[in-house]
Amino acid sequence: MKAAVFREVNTPMEVEEIDVSKPGPREVLIRTAAAGVCHSDLHFFNGTYPGQTPMVLGHESAGIVEQVGDDVHYVQPGDHVITCLSVFCGHCEYCLTGHMSLCQEPETRRDRDQEPRISQNGDVVQQFANLGSFAEYMLVHEHAVAKIREDMPLDRAALIGCGVTTGVGAVIHTAKIEPGSTVAVIGCGGVGLSCINGAALAGASRVIAVDMVPSKLDLARKFGATDVVNAGDGDPIEAVKEISGGGVHYSFEAIGLKVTAEQSFNMLRNGGTATIIGMIPPGDMVSLHGPDFLFEKKIQGSFMGSNRFRVDMPRYVELYMQGKLHLDDMVSGHIKLSDINDAMAQLETGEIARNVIMFD
Repeated sequence: MKAAVFREVNTPMEVEEIDVSKPGPREVLIRTAAAGVCHSDLHFFNGTYPGQTPMVLGHESAGIVEQVGDDVHYVQPGDHVITCLSVFCGHCEYCLTGHMSLCQEPETRRDRDQEPRISQNGDVVQQFANLGSFAEYMLVHEHAVAKIREDMPLDRAALIGCGVTTGVGAVIHTAKIEPGSTVAVIGCGGVGLSCINGAALAGASRVIAVDMVPSKLDLARKFGATDVVNAGDGDPIEAVKEISGGGVHYSFEAIGLKVTAEQSFNMLRNGGTATIIGMIPPGDMVSLHGPDFLFEKKIQGSFMGSNRFRVDMPRYVELYMQGKLHLDDMVSGHIKLSDINDAMAQLETGEIARNVIMFD
């Protein structure tokens, strides 16, 4: 199969021929239909986060089941599925207490003494996030997929695989915002726009979008923002406090920077909660003003929207089909696998929401 192979940091990826194994027990072979190009891929491509190479990046994807291995009962060939990087075992402490997105059990991956899922000339090629969706096929554990209705457009479904699940989930699962509350979202890329959409769906009274790109702030209004703040025009903390009457109940950081994480905490009202979604670079330390904790201000992380993705993803599909989840406006463009390096460069500019690779 053809795949874009990541070999060196900040070095253009080549589309190469690699081998994919046959499905083993509890494994599913998926023909990739669409894959979003996400900032998480960029963090590894540009070396912000370390990763083993060679590797096939990509993790926000949807496709059609091609083959299944033994003991697979959830899907069958022909089923349409969304993939999710938070593959779960189903029986560890995290899974049994409803925190499946935190599962790290190794049994969902092949052992080192087994044939690798993907390889080239007999050598292992790593699958980013146990998926590797910048490839024509994905061989994954059955607990990495959610089955969806077949009339759902797969380019839109792919976005649910990461950005939507992360953003909407951070609002409704991690923060559990209350109807009528005030919300600020810093960063209006795919995840931030999904936060905004999620806050609107959850009944927030004010949803304040913060970014430095006017076109993304315009897009934020389509997703449910009631107010926008251009962080390049002044202090976003003061602007948010003025709009919200002293600070928001909930803030969400969807960029992954020390300064924006600190801003998200400092724009809270007393008793408010800041949720950090962005991938802050390793080694960066976030500094907060100690006395603020006396007023019950809180800061917390969120991984993949604290999801229960086999339940959540079909529900998000229904919300899209009802016109309540605004995925159409999130797609900046459809591209080919051979355009992957241009898509990575566009992510660096911060000007786009999502490019989607189409394989058919």
